[in-house]
Amino acid sequence: MLTIEKLRAYGADVDEGLGRCMNNEAFYLRLVNMALDDAGFERLRLAVENGDKKESFEAAHALKGMLGNLSLSPLFDPASEMTELLRAGKDEDYQAWWEKIREQKERLLALRDEA
Repeated sequence: MLTIEKLRAYGADVDEGLGRCMNNEAFYLRLVNMALDDAGFERLRLAVENGDKKESFEAAHALKGMLGNLSLSPLFDPASEMTELLRAGKDEDYQAWWEKIREQKERLLALRDEA
């Protein structure tokens, strides 16, 4: 189960995220849990796998917004960097960027699954 303390230890800016949720911890935690289950992660994975830069940009940009609003910095940072690289049309190894996002998501899911 995710807690404010676990999110803080993960590196989330919990105070900022809570502020966006009127300091309602239950609401904030519910939104974080919903974010972890968001289909946008799969959308990004498939787009990167298929080499579709336009779809990759759209998926990364949507994730960036959601993760930024929740102040989940360890997930937001690579999503943000990937979004800007795609926006600029850079030739990058986007699979490596996806892996950074996936690894951070897995870290957070592991915290959620802890007793």
